[in-house]
Amino acid sequence: MTKNHPEALSESAAVALQSLNHAASHYENFPVASVFLPKHLREPIALIYSFARQADDFADEGDFTIEQRLASLNKFRDELDLLQAYIKPQTAFFTALGLMVKSEKLPLMPFYDLLDAFSQDVTKIRYQNYGEVLEYCSRSANPIGRLLLHLYQAAALKNIALSDNICTALQIINFLQDIAIDFKKNGGKQRIYMCQDELLRFNVTEQQIADYVNASAHIDQNWQQFMQFNLQRVHALLTAGKPLGRILKGRIGFEMRMIIAGGERIIAKISKVKGDVFKHRPTLNYWDWLLILMKALLRI
Repeated sequence: MTKNHPEALSESAAVALQSLNHAASHYENFPVASVFLPKHLREPIALIYSFARQADDFADEGDFTIEQRLASLNKFRDELDLLQAYIKPQTAFFTALGLMVKSEKLPLMPFYDLLDAFSQDVTKIRYQNYGEVLEYCSRSANPIGRLLLHLYQAAALKNIALSDNICTALQIINFLQDIAIDFKKNGGKQRIYMCQDELLRFNVTEQQIADYVNASAHIDQNWQQFMQFNLQRVHALLTAGKPLGRILKGRIGFEMRMIIAGGERIIAKISKVKGDVFKHRPTLNYWDWLLILMKALLRI
């Protein structure tokens, strides 16, 4: 953080503390600004996470119209525009974010990409194929990893490619575990991130998904095969990014290995219930976290 503006720094620290509390208030299956990170990185990461969390909530939470959701996201976009133009932003949060971005020399484009993805969430509720899903992930998830690499001063092209694999995999794992939750979001518009062409290939209909969500039917073999296909693909993607956990050194590398191991554990839990995330949405318990910790320590 900058040392030239102590009053602004104090305000920034207060906002960062609120951001840490905001992060803690949302249950996550992956560590966010955890105690394993170096202390000087926790506040910047909490600010990045809070930006993404708030914007995501604009897109999904509450009983707001499409116009109201997009207007809230546009206010965030306007604040970014002020930062980009070196003009003081309107809110304490963006003042703190701007100080951190300047101090850490972070690019602003990833923040814009996140807003584009969340704006898309408001209006797009179907994804025709895997390419469309990957394109969405490139804006909804990968920017977080890229920002973190800049914070770590490790934004080499090879590391970015590995990070993109990890972030996309984690996003898709979230899609898989939250199928029922996403189906109910956004005013009951029944958002489905699962690829339409793959649902067709495995003979899974949207009515089936609705029945599973409403607990009026049990999953069948087609659904189990569909989920197994998705789990194998996302596991391969996560594995492709796994070397980053060994490339990054010290506590940063340990945090990355924790995140990867968390993703692997969620995949294992979904696989164990044969893809029935409707009755058995995976959550991590004490023993899961212990296993994740051991895998991170042993670099497995």
